[in-house]
Amino acid sequence: MTAASEGSISWLSSKEAACRLGVTLRSLYRFIDEGSLPAYRFGRVIRLQQSEVDQFIEASRIVPGTLEHLYPEAKGPVGPGDRAAS
Repeated sequence: MTAASEGSISWLSSKEAACRLGVTLRSLYRFIDEGSLPAYRFGRVIRLQQSEVDQFIEASRIVPGTLEHLYPEAKGPVGPGDRAAS
């Protein structure tokens, strides 16, 4: 038997999932609405499987060398006597 068939799925509330991810509820709902993160509606409540939240975290891992576009290349040597342009 699988864990799911034994009824041992670990569920998180929206608030718990947002805290686990370190994001706001608004960001969590955006991930859900975009289809990036699966969620389930039971009546009026939304629940997320802990294992799927953990998979989302792993899938969001940044690959080294892919953030070069976020920081500018140095324009020259910067030393104690150099002044920033005003």
